[in-house]
Amino acid sequence: MVEPAATKSGTVTTRVPARLDRLPWSRWHWMIVIGLGTVWILDGLEVTVVGSIASRLSEDDSGLAISDAQVTGLAAALYVAGACSGALFFGRLTDLYGRKRLFLVTLSVYLAATALTAVSFSAWWFFLFRFLTGFGIGGEYAAINSAIDELIPSKYRGRVDLIINGSFWLGAVAGALLSVAALNTDLFPPSVGWRLTFALGVVLGLVILVVRRHVPESPRWMLIHGRSEEAEELVADVERRVEAEKGTPLPEAERSMTVTQRDSIGFGEIARTVFRSYPRRAVLGLSLFVGQAFLYNAITFGFGSILVTFFDVPSGVTGYYFAVIAFGNLLGPLLLGRFFDTLGRRPMIAGTYILSGVLLFGTAWLFGAGVLSATTMTACWCVVLFFASAGASSAYLTVSEIFPMETRAMAIAFFYAIGTAAGGISGPLLFAGLTSSGVVSDAVIAFCVGAGLMVAAGLVAVFFAIAAEGRSLEDIATPLSAAPASGDAPA
Repeated sequence: MVEPAATKSGTVTTRVPARLDRLPWSRWHWMIVIGLGTVWILDGLEVTVVGSIASRLSEDDSGLAISDAQVTGLAAALYVAGACSGALFFGRLTDLYGRKRLFLVTLSVYLAATALTAVSFSAWWFFLFRFLTGFGIGGEYAAINSAIDELIPSKYRGRVDLIINGSFWLGAVAGALLSVAALNTDLFPPSVGWRLTFALGVVLGLVILVVRRHVPESPRWMLIHGRSEEAEELVADVERRVEAEKGTPLPEAERSMTVTQRDSIGFGEIARTVFRSYPRRAVLGLSLFVGQAFLYNAITFGFGSILVTFFDVPSGVTGYYFAVIAFGNLLGPLLLGRFFDTLGRRPMIAGTYILSGVLLFGTAWLFGAGVLSATTMTACWCVVLFFASAGASSAYLTVSEIFPMETRAMAIAFFYAIGTAAGGISGPLLFAGLTSSGVVSDAVIAFCVGAGLMVAAGLVAVFFAIAAEGRSLEDIATPLSAAPASGDAPA
C-alpha cells in the first residue's frame, strides 16, 4: 500500500492523513499512548508532591528556610511561569523541527531540573529549579498534544486525548501516597524524605525517555516539511503491522490532499491565522484555559494547606486526602472521555465546565456555612473535580485540533501559556494569600472566583465549540499549505 511521493515544484499529493485516520486501534497505537501520555503522570507527581509537602518544607528541620505560603504561592507560580515560558519556547521549535525531536528534548530538561530540585540547599535554588522543571513540562504540552492528535485515528482522538491528559491524576495519586511515606519521620529524616519524592520523578522520567525513543515523528508534519517519502514509508510500515495483527487487509483510503511543502511559518502568519481567520475559536481556547488553569493550579498547589489551616489535619497525612480527590479526577476522563466522541464536543465541553462550576459554588456555600469536615470537604471536591477534570482535559484537545496543522504546536503553546499565566500564576498567588489568612470567608471568595470562571468558559463553549468528533484534522481546519488536489493520489 506504499504510495510513491508525487512531488513537483515543492508540492506533494498524498493520502497519508486519510490512511492514518482509517486505521483500527492496534498495539502500535498503545505504544504511542504509553510513550507520549505517561509524561502527564510525572506532571501530576510534581504538582501534587509540592502541594503535599508544603507544610513539611516550612518546618525548621526541613533543610530549607522557606515558608508554607512561599511553597504554595511563589514556588507554585514560578513552576507555572516556567511552564508558560517553556510552552512558548518549545512550541515554536516543535513546529519548526518536528514533534519527536522536541518531545525528547523537553523530557530531558524536566529530568535535569527535577534532579537539581532534589538537592536544593536554599530557597533561591528551590525556586530556580521549580521554574526550570516547569519549563520542561510546558514544552511537553505543545510537543505531546500535537503529536498525539496527528497520530491517533479521528474516531478515537477525543477519548484518547482526554485520557492521556487525565493521566496527570494517576501521577497525582502516586505523588499523594508517596508524600505520606516521604513525610513519615519514622522512615526518613525531615530533611531527606521530601528530596526522595523528587528523585523518584527522575527515575520514572528515565524509563519514559527510553520508551519514547521508539515513538515516530508525525507523518503529517513530515509531509509539509519536505520529507514526504519518509512519511509514506512510515505509514506503510504501520499498515503492515496492523494488517498482520488483525489478520485482514485494510480498506483503501479514498481521500487525498495536495500540500505545498515549506520549511517554516513566521509568527505573523500564525497570529493572523489564529486571530483573524479563527477569532471565535481563539476566544474559545482562551476561555477554556483560563477557567481550568485558575481552578486547578490554585487547588492542587493549595489543598494541603487548606486541610492544615481550616481542619487541623496533620501535615503528614494530607496526602491521603489528596489521593482521594486525585482518584476522582482520574475517573472523570476515563468514564466521560468516550462521550466526547459520541455525544459530541460541544455538549460535553460545555456540560463539564458548567456543571463543575455550579458544584463548586455549592461547595463554597457549604464551606462558608461551616458544615463541612475534612472528609466531607474532600468528598465535595471529588464530585466537583470528576467533571472538571474531563473539561480541563478537553481544553488541550480543543486547541490541538481546531487550528491548522502548521500552527498546531504554537497554538497549543500560546493558549496554554496565556490561559495558564492568567489563571495558573495568579491562581496560586491569590489562593495562597486568601487561604493562609485562616479566614473562612477569604477562602470562599477564592472558591467562587474559580467556579465563576469555569461557568463562564462553559457558556462560551455553548456558542463557540466546534463539532470535531470523528472528523479528520484537515477537515476541522484546512492546512495553510493545502491546495486543491488535481486528482487522486497515486495508488
